[in-house]
Amino acid sequence: MAELVGDFLATLDAAEAVIAARFTVGRAIAQGDESRLKVSGRAIWKIVAAMTGAADQGEEIFAAATDFGEAIEIAMRLRADEPPPTLTIAEVERRFTAIATIEGRQSRARKLEAMRELLALATALEAKYLTKILIGEMRHGVSEGLMLEAIARMAARPVAEVRRLHMLEGDLGRVVGILRGAAPAAAERRESVRPLKPMLAHPVRDVAAAFTALGPELALEHKLDGARVQIHCLRDGVRIFSRRLNEITPSLPEVVSAASPLIERGAIFDGEVIAVDGGGRPLAFQELMRRWRRVREVARLQAEQPVKLFLFDLLALDGTLLIDRPYTERFARLSEVAAGAGLELVGRIVPASLAEGERFFEAAITAGHEGVMAKSLGSHYTPGVRGRGWLKIKRARTLDLVIVAAEWGYGRRHGWLSNYHLAARDEPGGRFAEVGKTFKGLTDEQFRELTERLLALKIEETAGVVAVRPELVVEVAYSDIQRSPQYADGMALRFARIVAIRDDKSAAEADTVATMRGEFEQQVVKPL
Repeated sequence: MAELVGDFLATLDAAEAVIAARFTVGRAIAQGDESRLKVSGRAIWKIVAAMTGAADQGEEIFAAATDFGEAIEIAMRLRADEPPPTLTIAEVERRFTAIATIEGRQSRARKLEAMRELLALATALEAKYLTKILIGEMRHGVSEGLMLEAIARMAARPVAEVRRLHMLEGDLGRVVGILRGAAPAAAERRESVRPLKPMLAHPVRDVAAAFTALGPELALEHKLDGARVQIHCLRDGVRIFSRRLNEITPSLPEVVSAASPLIERGAIFDGEVIAVDGGGRPLAFQELMRRWRRVREVARLQAEQPVKLFLFDLLALDGTLLIDRPYTERFARLSEVAAGAGLELVGRIVPASLAEGERFFEAAITAGHEGVMAKSLGSHYTPGVRGRGWLKIKRARTLDLVIVAAEWGYGRRHGWLSNYHLAARDEPGGRFAEVGKTFKGLTDEQFRELTERLLALKIEETAGVVAVRPELVVEVAYSDIQRSPQYADGMALRFARIVAIRDDKSAAEADTVATMRGEFEQQVVKPL
């Protein structure tokens, strides 16, 4: 597959290859800008149904289709006349970008009209793939990792070099552009605003397991119940990005003010923002979501729900990347820079013994934090990679899972989608495997909110069960994992309840079947 895709990219001119690399993995525009499109599957279906008169046949169409894109293709074949295939890769990308840039008054209506104009130019087959690109559901097996192999073949470069470039650039299209000479070459300096993907951590059960995995040369940090932020302090100001690489600067003016003294340093910080009460004590993650990505009434929200910034890593300083320096050196330089600017660091120790590490963990839990992070003192920062040098340890048993379907409720929950089908990510197969259901843990307001959001992701509905695109991530607490023949992977959560809606995470960051299987194997008692 990598050979086929790489050879195809090589046949395109440089500008087309940049776009095609994104389209092939189901990305409509550059990573970090996609949230501006705001064109849901539900909106596409409404447009197509109005264009073709397919509304009355919706149930039959979805029953006959293997996925949402094919349902759109079937519906589009109902048109009296199909246009000739005239759309080009560049034209489609231009129109996607134009839709993303529509803002202001009646922006939603204008976006949908622009989408209708694009679909009117498309053949039924083209409409199928336009839809698949927009909803990120290509279902052909070309993952981001396989695409990097294809790009290496296209450019006749070592795969390791291409992966390194992707770590720095964060977007497949930019990688292709650099290798084909259509974009400025990446440098080891960071003097322009371009977010790096965050480094990720593997879960382990306790502090003792972290010592076993990393050895005694490690640091422990508070694991905060907040949202990851990457802060760029450059001469033209402070910019803040989420872990999904979306810019959220307008939502966090207090963070901008706190970091402003460092705009001459060409620095990039990795940190966490948490919600706090009037006394500065940490609040639950869900409280932070009142502020997350809000751009209206920010001053009022800032007063109603204060937030606090904690830094834990330094990725660049004076325009030079530090990601290949050992963690202990990065943190030492972070400490110096933060002290000079009055910025606060995450709670941290370098434990002299396992006993000291366990005491630190208990103190973190008592202080209201999720747990601790364990970091090898010699570890490098690997953007977008779940490196073995970072481990996370939490007291509560929780998993970040994806909602793949929901059932209409009854009684008090009548009119809401409220029994959520939860799924873990199956990395080898590129699918989402169901591992349980729950309607517990949410308020009435959250039920209403999730109903609206899930209907916007709707793929089909059968017997009161609404299947949705796997996009919405929730943090799920559970008592234990049991064997279950009901699910394909043979496992199910017991007493599951939703503790947070993780808008800061994408479905690609959800916990995996392998992680869940590891948790199951570590249980002292395995329920039947």
